Amino acid sequence: MASETAHTFAELVRRGWGDHRPGLAYGDRVLSHHEVTAAAAARAALLGDLLPRGAEPHVGVLLDNTPEFPMWLSGAALAGAAVAGINPTRRGAELARDIPHTECRVLVTERAHLPLLERLRLPGVRVLVTDTAQYAELLAPYEGVEPRAAAGVGPGTRMLLCFTSGSTGAPKAALCTQGRLAAAGQSLVTSFGVRRDDVHYVCMPLFHGNAVIADWAPAVAAGAGVALRRRFSASGFLDDVRKFGATYFTYVGRAVQYLLATEERPDDRDNPLRVGFGTEAGAVDAARFEERFGVRLVEGYGSSEGGAAVQRTPDTPAGAIGRAAPGGGDLAVLDPATGAECPPAEFDAAGRLLNGSEAIGELVNRGRSAFEGYWRNDAAYAERIREDGWYWTGDLFYRDADGFLYFAGRGDDKIRVDSENLAPAVIENILARWPDAAAVAVYGVPDPVTGDQVMATLALHEGRAFAPAAFEAFLRAQGDLGTKMAPRFVRVVARMPVTATNKVRRGELRGEGFWAEPTDGQVWWRPPSEPAYRPLTPETRTALVAAYRASGQEHPFGPGTIYDVSRRR
Repeated sequence: MASETAHTFAELVRRGWGDHRPGLAYGDRVLSHHEVTAAAAARAALLGDLLPRGAEPHVGVLLDNTPEFPMWLSGAALAGAAVAGINPTRRGAELARDIPHTECRVLVTERAHLPLLERLRLPGVRVLVTDTAQYAELLAPYEGVEPRAAAGVGPGTRMLLCFTSGSTGAPKAALCTQGRLAAAGQSLVTSFGVRRDDVHYVCMPLFHGNAVIADWAPAVAAGAGVALRRRFSASGFLDDVRKFGATYFTYVGRAVQYLLATEERPDDRDNPLRVGFGTEAGAVDAARFEERFGVRLVEGYGSSEGGAAVQRTPDTPAGAIGRAAPGGGDLAVLDPATGAECPPAEFDAAGRLLNGSEAIGELVNRGRSAFEGYWRNDAAYAERIREDGWYWTGDLFYRDADGFLYFAGRGDDKIRVDSENLAPAVIENILARWPDAAAVAVYGVPDPVTGDQVMATLALHEGRAFAPAAFEAFLRAQGDLGTKMAPRFVRVVARMPVTATNKVRRGELRGEGFWAEPTDGQVWWRPPSEPAYRPLTPETRTALVAAYRASGQEHPFGPGTIYDVSRRR
């Protein structure tokens, strides 16, 4: 890799021109860095001709992890355009909002995803279908053009519109400029010692900031190879790693748990991986992963917004995330009500947090932040940047006496399933269509390993009884119910608990979760990978609670408070 620092991502893309080493592998196909750069240049030239004069230079990409995705990312960098990664697990009205909201006048997709676009109103959007003869014909005139950055491309040029989710369900597209993405990629090259002969295995979805910022960008910055997997596969992971010679990968959420759930082989440690970088694996599973595969996992905390970053160091205690990353600003844990700094956490001999009510607060960056705002969403921006000018993450943390930070949850009603934030209001609106439901409340309950699971409380119309088969059929018929939105647990009650102003007592429902014997109604649950709901018996409830301890943490919530969390050991 050239030692000179690049100030735009377009500069990093252009470095691949003339480099005939293997650069991109997908299935049995291998392209050189030069071929990938040439493909990016062709797409940049095509995009320049397709975008209407005066339109925002935004292109939506609704693809799985195929070679076209990184080609369009690189092409957009050369063209001075921004890519909005469109999540193919979203449905109906939600999907219809994402594309117009980001003002994408060009949408790149593939035939497998065309059914998602049926009956959607997308006026003024040019749809390109990559696996068709028409697409190849459209690109043909641009083949062989040299990669040149468009006039005006600079560090402040928009490069990414990364979708996140809010509790209101309104779309939020976090901005990321070329300068920020180039800096992030080059920083990770230094942090992990990425070399030109490394191969980055990209198995997390490229519409997610993790795959683009933490995996693909440092590979481009280092001139390293990239290997793609269309969709994450736990069973195919190790075979892919060996086939591609992968040395680096990223993960989010439960991916590590899924890998650990595969059948062990005597040669599991026979692989070329050096490191995995990600979030939410958990200390216990990270240790199990290293013991089984011989690969170190490095946990961090950050977001596509770039407002705060926490980095693990060798002296980080078990259960902690780490301290503020270099250049990551002045991170503090503040009481969101008063703005005062929370006192340090206190632990008992077993590692249980003793003063959660006082020690847990919102993580805030009081220094310089890399946050660049949201696309056309002033309300969301105001939630992050308050009158004090600080960046408020919306996430709950606590800090020990030595300054190490521990993640404690989210400060709003977001539900995070497999590292994807879901909005309860959206799910509630869908479940409210069920004819038997008089009232619906949706909230998150902790997953035994990481993140959340979706739980719903349903109050039925008088005289109705919960019919699981009918409810399952109803869920299958909802075209806008995303693949991760279906409730894992369903509590059926005669009357929804509400306040004097008829607001649902979410804290009460969340505090009881599925682990408390309901004083009203009955709890049903859907085991993983099964479509059918069944009654949650006392025996099953006991087994589920035991799963928390087996994963290295105690029961997540103590009586009467959601802040009685345990420190992972």
